[in-house]
Amino acid sequence: MAVHNQPQSHTRFHFPSLHRTGTAQAATDTTAETTTARAYAFASLRLLTGFVFLWAFLDKTFGFGYATPSGKGWIDGGSPTKGFLSSVAAGPMESTFHDWAGAGWANWLFMLGLLGIGVALISGVALRLAAVAGTVMMALMWIAEWPPAKHLSDGSLSMSSNPFADYHLIYAVVIIALAAAGAGATWGLGRIWAKLPVVRDHNWLK
Repeated sequence: MAVHNQPQSHTRFHFPSLHRTGTAQAATDTTAETTTARAYAFASLRLLTGFVFLWAFLDKTFGFGYATPSGKGWIDGGSPTKGFLSSVAAGPMESTFHDWAGAGWANWLFMLGLLGIGVALISGVALRLAAVAGTVMMALMWIAEWPPAKHLSDGSLSMSSNPFADYHLIYAVVIIALAAAGAGATWGLGRIWAKLPVVRDHNWLK
């Protein structure tokens, strides 16, 4: 009688792959580090951009002797908009800006805009509102300088360095990016602000 050895199935115990676990852990750690680095980078950008706006407000208000001469500040009776708007010399809104130059309502809107945007960015709250206000302000200032012009209204060269992309456009894009990224949560009051009932009910206030 022939005896045939039947193949036997053995249950084998497999040790978990240390290589795979280590790789997965390393990938998780790398992702966490990247996320943290991105959060800190956006927070730093937010604070620096906020200081740009807040400093402009303070200097124009008190006349620290930088862009605004001492004794020419807003509290001294100076106009934050007259010098800039009256010097507009190109673009489709040249005459309009000349009419607005030094107007009380223009001074208040401009200064409140600088203050509001600066405080919002530094504190990390209401970034969406800051993005809207900042974009409008930067758009108006872009039109006032009118980079596309090769010549000013008096025929002289405008000395424009770029017909489209200037620092006003960059500031607008930066503020929009900060709001979209929720940059107020790191080094800011964004998390606390987002938990307020009125903010939870109205996302546009975030």
